[in-house]
Amino acid sequence: MSGGGAMGPTPSPAGAADARKRREAYAEALRRAADFLREEDDFLVVSHLSPDGDAIGSTAAVGLLLKSLGKTYALMNADRPPEKYAPLLAGQELTVCGEQPPARRFRAAVAVDCADFERIGAARRCLAEDARILNIDHHPTNEGYGTVQLLKFDAAATVQIVFDLAETLGVPWTKPLAECIYGGLLTDTGGFRYANTTPEVMAIAERMLRYGADGNALAEQLLEKMSFSQVMLLKEALATLSFTEDRKIAWMSVTRDLLASVGAAEEDTDGLVNIPRNIEGVEVGLLFKEKEPGEVKVSLRSAGRVDVAALAKSLGGGGHVRAAGCTVRGTVAEAERLVVDAVKAKL
Repeated sequence: MSGGGAMGPTPSPAGAADARKRREAYAEALRRAADFLREEDDFLVVSHLSPDGDAIGSTAAVGLLLKSLGKTYALMNADRPPEKYAPLLAGQELTVCGEQPPARRFRAAVAVDCADFERIGAARRCLAEDARILNIDHHPTNEGYGTVQLLKFDAAATVQIVFDLAETLGVPWTKPLAECIYGGLLTDTGGFRYANTTPEVMAIAERMLRYGADGNALAEQLLEKMSFSQVMLLKEALATLSFTEDRKIAWMSVTRDLLASVGAAEEDTDGLVNIPRNIEGVEVGLLFKEKEPGEVKVSLRSAGRVDVAALAKSLGGGGHVRAAGCTVRGTVAEAERLVVDAVKAKL
């Protein structure tokens, strides 16, 4: 079970007691989650809309845990994941529920990497009204939904929690399972570069490499490769790059017309928000993506001064202190004014 960390000052007796209570509570949550998987059967495994590497890695890893336990299950998402995440599915089929009506309703479900249950989208139609749900997540904004909650807010990624669950269940480690865990860690830590890259994360990554994960191939596939449509989208999106007068806030915008003009899909916007965020002197980088007419998805990235999770939550979204998102009603221009003004207020 994970739970280590860097050495630091000796905690006070009260601090040590609190840390012990948190470890005990997490261990108990792991036991309850393991019991849930052992006792139930015929699971629906779902994650959030517009799934990223951690969402897909967690979804697939839970599927492999259930397979090891001899359970029946289905992997599902309301949106089709980017093609680059296909290796993380480990050969398992993922149904895109937005593309076909539900064939039946499940009475047991596992929701991974999803702070807000509403964010599983159309997948909710596949759940029975009395469905029992295991909620596995690392987002501090998680609302604690479900029958059983397995939450660890200081985990770098949801796959880190799934790693602990695999250890608790005692399932055999295989290369596919190791690559699910490694891939989720790789993407949610920005290639082990973000502040959430802890000694614990690196220790888990090292174990996954020992179990056969191909770190080089995964990094090439998940972080390095760019399609032609991505490059053309980047070329056009850079023309929308804007700044506030003090250059503390920078943003880019992608409309549906822009995507269509370069033959790109929404998945090609993955990672674009890091460009305004990485500019020297910028405190908050933003990306505005027009999902539908009158609906704009906003990605927020912070250099540290602004808690973008709190800001996103105030707008109906959520996430982490340095990386969050929300959806805003209105035009792209209206969304830009609303969110940029909100960031200015925080700064």
